[in-house]
Amino acid sequence: MSPINASPFQHVVIAAHPQVREALAEGQEVAAFLQNHGVDAYAGLLYDEELHRRVREGEADLLIALGGDGTMLRAGHLCAPHGVPILGINMGHFGFLIEVERAEWRHTLRQLLLGEAWIEERMMLEAQLVRGEEMVQRWDVVNEVVVSRGQFVRPVKVTAYVDDLLLARYVADGLIAATPTGSTAYALAAGGPILPPELRNILLMPVAPHLSVDRAVVLSEGSTVTLAVKVDHQAVVSVDGHDPVALEDGDRVHVRANRFPLKFVRFRGRGYFYRNLTSYMNWNPTVEKESQRRQW
Repeated sequence: MSPINASPFQHVVIAAHPQVREALAEGQEVAAFLQNHGVDAYAGLLYDEELHRRVREGEADLLIALGGDGTMLRAGHLCAPHGVPILGINMGHFGFLIEVERAEWRHTLRQLLLGEAWIEERMMLEAQLVRGEEMVQRWDVVNEVVVSRGQFVRPVKVTAYVDDLLLARYVADGLIAATPTGSTAYALAAGGPILPPELRNILLMPVAPHLSVDRAVVLSEGSTVTLAVKVDHQAVVSVDGHDPVALEDGDRVHVRANRFPLKFVRFRGRGYFYRNLTSYMNWNPTVEKESQRRQW
């Protein structure tokens, strides 16, 4: 007998990573499982236009993402502006943001149908590239904004202002402005601190600084950060690993807390982040996979 459906999620879209061969087939199985329990479910690739339309037009109250952390980032860019929560099923290697392992999703979805879940909200950032008096581009940011050198191995000069007051001048390969979620991504690789996801702070972290500030700075969520670029060679800005955008001398990147949060569906206790942290820090599946390949 099917369980009583007490879930608040009655219209679900399932987004599969387009480059993971098994993801779409697995997503269709997820959709069939939900449909058998009375839930309207649609499965497609992450960039499927019908899937995007359902989210944009309010026809989805949950998105299930099949992939890795990169899939969760892309899903966040789509869902957060529309208030749609995300549940991740791991089809990748690393899963700081993922809630469910591939072999466990049937059990977890039964919990979902019984209403045994909670919503975690995480701060996002808004970034704007300003050239002169014109806003060139705007982004919603899950992990980080990175101002950095381009293909030439020469540092960039970035002056950071907080609420229009000078904070520091950096000469470095780059400067990262990250959310607490992003503190476990590029900022961590650059030597930055790990911030718990419930915090609402902006983390500034230089990358390979040269004779300049080499410490991370943690700012309050109400701050507006301006990164002013001075270069006579190539420099770029990149958001959440998207294709970089070329910068010109005098460009400014404004970063502040976004007006809407990123929402994740969770089943584990609210202290899950700390329980998982040690295991993630001591076990890197990408490195382990390479080691196994060499042994083979």
